[in-house]
Amino acid sequence: MSKTLELAQALVSIDSITPNDKGCQALMTDVLKRANFKVTDLKFSEVDNFWAEHGSGSPVFVFAGHTDVVPVGDSSKWKLEPFSAKVVDGMLQGRGAADMKGSLAAMLSASERFVADYPDHKGTIGYLITSDEEGPAINGTVKVCEYLNDNNQNVDYCLVGEPSATNVLGDIIKNGRRGSLNGALTIIGKQGHIAYPHLAKNPIHLAIPALDELRRELWDEGNDYFPATSFQISNIQSGTGVTNVIPGELEVVFNFRYSTQTTHEKLQDRVQNILDKHQLEYKIDWNHSGYPFLTPKGELVSSCVDAIKKVVGVDAQLSTSGGTSDGRFIAPILDAQVVELGPINATIHQVDECVSTQDLDNLSDIYYHILKNILT
Repeated sequence: MSKTLELAQALVSIDSITPNDKGCQALMTDVLKRANFKVTDLKFSEVDNFWAEHGSGSPVFVFAGHTDVVPVGDSSKWKLEPFSAKVVDGMLQGRGAADMKGSLAAMLSASERFVADYPDHKGTIGYLITSDEEGPAINGTVKVCEYLNDNNQNVDYCLVGEPSATNVLGDIIKNGRRGSLNGALTIIGKQGHIAYPHLAKNPIHLAIPALDELRRELWDEGNDYFPATSFQISNIQSGTGVTNVIPGELEVVFNFRYSTQTTHEKLQDRVQNILDKHQLEYKIDWNHSGYPFLTPKGELVSSCVDAIKKVVGVDAQLSTSGGTSDGRFIAPILDAQVVELGPINATIHQVDECVSTQDLDNLSDIYYHILKNILT
């Protein structure tokens, strides 16, 4: 059994459902301390986090990730117990195997090997680990980033081990992410009897033209790295559940995934201008959950591309597609170049989540060569 698989099985066997770490970080820090990393435990509220470092000075290269996992759902639908961490036909089974305990194991084994081979490497290897990525993400990475800023700890490069691959390991490097803006809109009407509409104001009828305009609006055209900003309605709710009452309110929940061609402030203003144009009475609550970030081609990206080609012979493509990650905090707060590079994402958050054991060993080798490219 490889060291990477041994570590991955140990991590996957722990039921660290967000935000409960349940000892995953202690396992990780034991490995890092044996490799002469200095470890600082950082607990904020109920969330366990840690920062670790080896070496000194610049460049500072950081591995970032999370030990928490999403709930398993109905465990009876799994072929194996969700935290069994068994290997079947070359696949490590279990919640978190791909997202992202396999990556954490590959980081550890790569770092252990690298510092043994290059104990006097230039610069610094850092670890920024949280147990609150799959949850509210309030007391996790963002707080650690603020701690690092307060302690004048700069970060030049950061690799987040999120599962980025689509078809084969290394085919995709996420070199950016779109921003995310959420809106909870309430259109206010007047409740009344369905047979006397002149005595009521139907908020559903009032809202339809405005919602259709929001749906058809071209928010921007994107750019070379990002697709056009997307507006999507995720929930609509109204009515009392009976057929003879005109509702008094309509609630609409929507999301923008936006590019670097706009800002969340501009999107908010444009939405409110459209609502005002339709003379609606409304209230709206905004939640901005992530800034867009982009790491253009440079030393970090080229080091990752080179390592992937060397280990698995794949020509990696750059992408900004998909959801958010903690890179949305690391890039703007620490002013760091950030990429996401991890295993295949086909089974993440699903029943029977799994990852190839061969891919984990190869991922460890990729991480090792990235360290070698940047710190030697």
